[in-house]
Amino acid sequence: MPTYNYCCKQCGKQCEVRQSIDASPPECPDCRMSMERQILFAPAVHGGMARGREQAMRSLPEPAHGKGCPCCS
Repeated sequence: MPTYNYCCKQCGKQCEVRQSIDASPPECPDCRMSMERQILFAPAVHGGMARGREQAMRSLPEPAHGKGCPCCS
């Protein structure tokens, strides 16, 4: 079973919970409010998957403002 990081919407308490992917969010142990699952970072991509990702990124259209634009780089 995977471990998920949760943060309380009310008091900000953080904790790890080991549960199935389709389980409902736990209650905060301090204030009993609903907790929210946190997405901490994207998984690392290695090997053939990394090459596929690079090809997919190159296939995207150029940004609307063009190369060198500070908001698109």
